[in-house]
Amino acid sequence: MRDIADVPAVAVIQTAAVHLMSAAAVKCGLAEDTEEGRGADLADLDEARKLITALAGLVTAAAPEIGSQHARSLRDGLRSLQLAFREASAYPDAPGEGPGEQLTGPVS
Repeated sequence: MRDIADVPAVAVIQTAAVHLMSAAAVKCGLAEDTEEGRGADLADLDEARKLITALAGLVTAAAPEIGSQHARSLRDGLRSLQLAFREASAYPDAPGEGPGEQLTGPVS
């Protein structure tokens, strides 16, 4: 176990982003199927919207601090989740109105 004082800020930000990404992916219905059930049955788009918006806020705010290499991979993951959300929605949001798009701009 590491002391939090020894963990670089970039690592903390990346870890938080990965947790948000993972949870959002599950809530978008992208979880793997298991013996217990289908991953798609775990979809909850209201929860996914909240997680994706929080991720967009974190990535947008942290990008100048963590550098372009780290920010690029987080932005790519965020964009993939925004597109997955749009695809999973029975009635997709208008461009610019999807989760986090007020922070990232329209995703298409």
